[in-house]
Amino acid sequence: MIKDMKEKILQYLEDHPKGKKKEKDMVKDLPVTEEDAEDFQNALTDLIKEFEIIQEKEGNFRTADQAGVFTGVLSVAANGMGYIDREKGDSVRISEEDQLDAMDGDTVLIRCLPWQVYGEVLKVLKRAKDHLIATYYDNGKGLHLHVDDEKLAKRRLKVLTARNFTPVDGLKVLCAIEKYGNPLTLRVERSIGHKDDPGVDVLSVLLDHDIDPEFPQEAMQEAEAMPASVREADLAGRTDLRKERTVTIDGDDSKDFDDAVAVEKNDFGWLLKVSIADVSHYVKAGSALDKEAYERGCSTYALDTVVPMLPHILSNGICSLNPHVDRLTLTCQMQIDENGIITDYDLYPSVICSTERMTYKNVNRILDGDEEMCAKYAHLGDLFTELAACADAIRAHRMEKGAIEFASTESEIICDPKGHPLSVGVKERGHGERIIEDCMIAANVCVANFMKWQSIPSVYRIHEEPKARRISDFIKMSETMGHKLIAGRNQLYPNEIQRYLESVSRTPEYPVLSRMLLRCMQKARYDASCSGHFGLAEEEYLHFTSPIRRYPDLIVHRMLKKYSFSQCLDEKERNRDERFCQDAAEMSSVRERISQDAEYECDDMKKAEYMEDHLGETFEGVITSVTARGLFVELPNTVEGLVRTYEMTDDYYEFDRDRMQLKGERSGRVFRIGMKVKVKAVAASRQERTVDFILQGKNGTIDRKNTGTRRNGRK
Repeated sequence: MIKDMKEKILQYLEDHPKGKKKEKDMVKDLPVTEEDAEDFQNALTDLIKEFEIIQEKEGNFRTADQAGVFTGVLSVAANGMGYIDREKGDSVRISEEDQLDAMDGDTVLIRCLPWQVYGEVLKVLKRAKDHLIATYYDNGKGLHLHVDDEKLAKRRLKVLTARNFTPVDGLKVLCAIEKYGNPLTLRVERSIGHKDDPGVDVLSVLLDHDIDPEFPQEAMQEAEAMPASVREADLAGRTDLRKERTVTIDGDDSKDFDDAVAVEKNDFGWLLKVSIADVSHYVKAGSALDKEAYERGCSTYALDTVVPMLPHILSNGICSLNPHVDRLTLTCQMQIDENGIITDYDLYPSVICSTERMTYKNVNRILDGDEEMCAKYAHLGDLFTELAACADAIRAHRMEKGAIEFASTESEIICDPKGHPLSVGVKERGHGERIIEDCMIAANVCVANFMKWQSIPSVYRIHEEPKARRISDFIKMSETMGHKLIAGRNQLYPNEIQRYLESVSRTPEYPVLSRMLLRCMQKARYDASCSGHFGLAEEEYLHFTSPIRRYPDLIVHRMLKKYSFSQCLDEKERNRDERFCQDAAEMSSVRERISQDAEYECDDMKKAEYMEDHLGETFEGVITSVTARGLFVELPNTVEGLVRTYEMTDDYYEFDRDRMQLKGERSGRVFRIGMKVKVKAVAASRQERTVDFILQGKNGTIDRKNTGTRRNGRK
């Protein structure tokens, strides 16, 4: 009854958007009888508590939408100002005094009408963090704890410690947040190490993102109890592929091999077999290992540090497709025709014995005709040339369908044994890397197609069409640079973006345009419903090929075995699995973003540390973004920094938002995205992950009056 009354109240308020809507008006107009009075009062109270309706000062009620109340994620700048994005219009600003006890990243309920600029936080719905990293410093008057996050620098702290805890200068600690607000109450839970010790900086970033290299004791006990080799009983019902030429191809430093490939040329094109480690055979649903993998969501690769989803004893051992040993797998066997079209496929449990552990570099050398490498792997025959031909055909067909290929530069940071960066550059990506990518995408497409049309509960990888507003903004910006993106009126198609990228691929602005367009795309995520992958131009797509390092892949394996190989027909079980798949999809999406943020932050930290050794040096870079604050400039080695507007002292520069440029008031000199500029590195901070530049030569001033900082890289 209360539910029905809530619906009546909401409908009444929606039907009377401009009239007086006091409690007495609703009682009269609904009407509310004596029998309904208690339900009405309870419903009204619940709706107010749930912020579905808002009572204004004069006593009138409005729906949340009418009152400008909505949910968002709070971003707090270094100066304390909060921002929340909204679907239409500029971001809402939240002054410090109107943030309640909300912190950066919290999901909050705010009030701000469409025509207003400033809003207020009504309630914190979800906390982004329940712990923080902090460092003890001796300020001359004793040891004080300082939170590493500069956005919290103004917060007063109340620190709780164990009786036997002894802090020292420079000690980094992990703190649990006992109470939010000002003061912020923290309890020191764990010592991480001295701030200058090797690896402590990376470990601090990981722990700050709730990524712990250590596994719970129960999970480790399960992992240690696993067999070290495949047993005879494990082979029942599996197709024996141990005598086939099968190889893994990974990076030089990789130790967890979860995919292997085999290919044969035939009359119909190529028979491609992608065999994936059967992790689900060892990690059972509901086990301590499974629960931990669910919480982690994925492995994290931060510089030369790997925090695995599963303990190394599994990820590098029985679950890894190591060479010359039997391993349990699930195989996706595909017939690929000469045009790269998958004409048929089959999925089955298998056992393989990897012939060789190959690296991308060695495969690239073989494909380039390196005599030494070709002789070393002569026993594999024409495996790599046929694999390359098959993968190239798959890629060509995918591009023909409209798949988008953005220009991306992945950083490669080389550090010494103490963790100090020696070099920063662009990671090379050759034919071998593309081969594996193409084969894995093909297998993922086949499994997604099978799971969808067999109605098997699953976790899909979806990528939705970009928001029209973001594309519209990009089109305007692109046109100011002389490049036109032609898009449909009502819908954007992947091949339209592909054609645009091809049209600008030979221009100097291509890398910047490609990256900006990539930022317009929605983030790919996991979901229990199959709604397609925009970027790949595929109607069905999921992740099947990396169950050692991604939890969604592990779920797909389980469901495939349960409902296809084992033919489970229990409807209650199916309903439970469908609900679980949706929960796991949401959890995995969150954990993936957290893992990526940690990886990016470690990269930014090491780039800033690298630039600390190169202050005063001059570089050529490209303007990647323009704001009122200044120019973001990226160097060829992927380091990015800020040239602040107030330091461009040769003129007064105004920011033109429509053209995304800075223009000199007297000289008319213009700085826009894609322009090459010469800059000097004048400041860098590994703690703040920041790099500062000033313009050099004819493009700007050499003298530096003040320094400023920004978060290096991702915006």
